[in-house]
Amino acid sequence: MTKTATHKWIFPARFRAGAYGWKSSKLACQRLREAVSEIKKVAKKEPDLAAEGAVRLIEKLWPALEHVDSSSGALGSAVNKVLDQLLPVIINAPADPNTRQKWLERLWQAMEDDGVDYLGPVGDRWGEVCGSVESANQWAEELMPTLRSCWADPNPGNYFHGATACLSCLLVAERYQDLLDLLALDRKPFWHYRRYGVEALLSMGKKSEALQYAEGSRGLNQPDSAIDQACEEILISSGLHDEAYRRYGLRAAQGNWYLAQFRAVAKRYPMKDASAILADLIATTPGDEGKWFATAKELELYVLALGLANRSPCDPKTLTRAARDNLDSAPEFALGSALTALRWLSEGWGYEVTNVDVMEAYDRAMDAATRLNKADDVTGQIRQLVEANDNGARQFVRQALQGRMRVGSDDNGPET
Repeated sequence: MTKTATHKWIFPARFRAGAYGWKSSKLACQRLREAVSEIKKVAKKEPDLAAEGAVRLIEKLWPALEHVDSSSGALGSAVNKVLDQLLPVIINAPADPNTRQKWLERLWQAMEDDGVDYLGPVGDRWGEVCGSVESANQWAEELMPTLRSCWADPNPGNYFHGATACLSCLLVAERYQDLLDLLALDRKPFWHYRRYGVEALLSMGKKSEALQYAEGSRGLNQPDSAIDQACEEILISSGLHDEAYRRYGLRAAQGNWYLAQFRAVAKRYPMKDASAILADLIATTPGDEGKWFATAKELELYVLALGLANRSPCDPKTLTRAARDNLDSAPEFALGSALTALRWLSEGWGYEVTNVDVMEAYDRAMDAATRLNKADDVTGQIRQLVEANDNGARQFVRQALQGRMRVGSDDNGPET
């Protein structure tokens, strides 16, 4: 009896058909993480067995998750992450051709049954999943007629779920011209398909043509950022770093926050001065200069950081944390950060702000002022700030600080 037959997996019982209901997105995401951990643990010692487990989990995804509300996008992101981790397990497994062919047949059936295209990433790497040039070539021969018929049909709207699988197989089989000829049939440029054409041209050593082909993929609803990244990589691989930076470097920057974008650019262009990169990035976001405060702070460009924070709104909590973290190392910067936090709080900026946030900004300002022997001056500045041009936000800040300092009360009531 084989190890595959005797091994007792935990995850299958948790991914029965219909196992998760409409409101089970969070639980499903947790179970997915646990399943991946289980498979990757096995992969360290038994890669073929782990690959079998990965195929089995992929087969179960749609039946188990079919009824879950995926409108938030969290579940889709979790599935994509699972596939990013499991596909290499299948691709790198040293399985014999017969075993791998059985995996391919099971995965293909799972993609056909998939109701929301959860398994799109599997098709995107189908040529690699094939495990050999011979297998990829066989699948390409099988898929090409259907895709050619779909794209050559004069009636718009035809769709073949195996399009990327076919293109991926042609790429792995090194049938580059066949791939490009097939793409030429698609009347509307679609980056998700044309990126295989870029890879084909690069494999043929035609970097200039690959760049032009990528640029020719732009259009309505096409991912400009992804195209920028591809073009940037082509120029960098050609040693044209300055041109890559000038044309694509800033636009291709990826990150969930501004500091991450800076780090992404700085990592790709270590030869460029960090402050120059930051200045270029700031210029791309007019009106949002304050969002770059944390980046300038990390570079210890304190004067610039405070200037940015005062040019456009900056999160008061971020400013207060900066004040707290720099009280000893840079008290002047800490003082400026805390005062700027109070300024934006007084103008109504901040997310889910409480009295505690106001009092902490005040306390950090006074801590820095004490270190700089400016306590009286700073107290006067804060009083002037919170009493000027009365509005709802200033009333809130004023009330929060009544226990910290003598400030005017609401309306015409007495001072505290």
